[in-house]
Amino acid sequence: MIDAFKKLLDHSSSILITTHKSPDGDAIGSAAAFSRFVSAYGKNNHVLLPDAPASNLMSFLDGVSYSLFEDFTLQDNGYDLMICLDYNHAHRVGDKMKTLVLELNVPKIMIDHHPNPTEFCDLTISRPEVCSTAQLLFEVLQECRLDEYLTKEACEALYLGIMTDTGSFRFPSVTAKTHEVLKGLLSKGVEAYTIHERVFDQNTKERVQLRSYAISNKFIQIEGTPIAYISLSQSELKRYDYQKGDTEGLVNIPLSIQGISISVFMKENEDGSVKMSFRSKGAYVVNEFAGKYFDGGGHKYAAGGFSHDGLIQTIEKLTLYSKELL
Repeated sequence: MIDAFKKLLDHSSSILITTHKSPDGDAIGSAAAFSRFVSAYGKNNHVLLPDAPASNLMSFLDGVSYSLFEDFTLQDNGYDLMICLDYNHAHRVGDKMKTLVLELNVPKIMIDHHPNPTEFCDLTISRPEVCSTAQLLFEVLQECRLDEYLTKEACEALYLGIMTDTGSFRFPSVTAKTHEVLKGLLSKGVEAYTIHERVFDQNTKERVQLRSYAISNKFIQIEGTPIAYISLSQSELKRYDYQKGDTEGLVNIPLSIQGISISVFMKENEDGSVKMSFRSKGAYVVNEFAGKYFDGGGHKYAAGGFSHDGLIQTIEKLTLYSKELL
């Protein structure tokens, strides 16, 4: 598999790098790192994002050739390889970009750590046991003996991906191998504290106020269970001038409270649908529940979901079936 990856890479000259909708730190970190790596390796490349990331992640794209799908024109750019990073189903790039991903007639390589990948790529490198796609990418390049082409900026992007997808290295997915990879990144000149500052110390007053309001006023524990949820409606988001990324990580807050082992965050979209995030710890898993009731899935302890039922009905449904999580 690793030999096949290197062969496809070596036979390419222009690479289209893609990642999932609403790109998080792992998605942006992996895409930016791969772009910088293949540039150093002598390949033309371009990163295509379904939509914009949160503002605190934008700086990691500095110097990277990228565009949003709404602004992208394929034309005849001569792409002869597609890299699919941090997603294992084509629909995760969104309905509009999905067609391009499936129909572009070039070899495709998936590098991803989510369970149960679908077969839409010519080569699938899937390792769900790895904490992040960023770490997996480092491992793949190391196994190919290509990690010498990782620049300091590429390593900073990889550090971003690992840091954000492990909750700053506190999730059970972190292993000794993770720390070995981090050691390798630090040896390339990465300053860990600066990455943390760029991601977590870029708050606006409204963002802090929104999060304070959510924790103080919208935290609900389902009676008789270790399950808690936070929900925010469109009117509440607008009250605090919500910007993309302002609620990132909010789902983890209830897990820091004694007696809470499962946390759900629900955010109402402009069309009335609801985006959901699930987190858990200990013996509790959330991905199957998210898939069964909320058209979602993901990792055992971290999953996403979606509901068309409206915020109130979604909360009622979550409460009704919540004991299945136990």
